[in-house]
Amino acid sequence: MTAVGGAFTSTGAILVLFILLVIISRTIVGGAY
Repeated sequence: MTAVGGAFTSTGAILVLFILLVIISRTIVGGAY
C-alpha cells in the first residue's frame, strides 16, 4: 500500500512539474511572439 502510494505521489509530482513546464514554455513563447 505504501509502495503504491509512493509511486502514485512521485508520478503525480512529475506530472504536475511537466504541466507547469508546458504552461511556462507557452507563456514565454506567447510573450516572445
